[in-house]
Amino acid sequence: MATKSWLRKLLQIFLQGLIILAPIVITIWAVTSLFNFVDRILPDLFGDAIPGFSTYYLPGMGFIVALLLIFSVGYISSSFVVGKLVELFDSILEKTPGIKIIYSTLKDFFEAFAGNKRKFDKAVLVAVNAEDVWQIGFITQQEVREFGLNDFVAVYIPQSYAFAGHLYFVKRQRIKLLTDISAADAMKFAISGGVTNLDEDLSVNRSGTTS
Repeated sequence: MATKSWLRKLLQIFLQGLIILAPIVITIWAVTSLFNFVDRILPDLFGDAIPGFSTYYLPGMGFIVALLLIFSVGYISSSFVVGKLVELFDSILEKTPGIKIIYSTLKDFFEAFAGNKRKFDKAVLVAVNAEDVWQIGFITQQEVREFGLNDFVAVYIPQSYAFAGHLYFVKRQRIKLLTDISAADAMKFAISGGVTNLDEDLSVNRSGTTS
């Protein structure tokens, strides 16, 4: 009995350490992998083309250049001339066979999350499979008449623990708009499989401090 009790205590300590370390290690790994991926773009492009490039290249330089490029494009795109050039380039890519599928899909995807046409800002409860079974979703289109459906909306339902989801056309009466929960909190709750404590997040959003 003493041996079993000791092993059970040891397992409990191990699991407690795993619970603490796993999110930290995975987060650091994800951030580091993204950093290394972006940082390697510059050497891969110019490492062989520019003599002595590898001698003067410092780790992190590619990441800094990528950030400066992104900020620069975002800043100058607001000017009239550059804005027209961007529109022209955008129009060419969207009309080029083959390329337009990739480009338009990626463009809409990024704009859905962070652009002026954000789509994941209307969190809802939606009954897809049964009237009394609800799922968290996000309205992406208020009208889908082009598909021959009247009084339907397009709802995206994310999957738990996955960067994926499903699109459904649902009647309006089977949707409840979430007004007390932000879209970000609803997304986090859905992706976490419902283990995220919304009470803490709501108290922060409402008062600015944890209760």
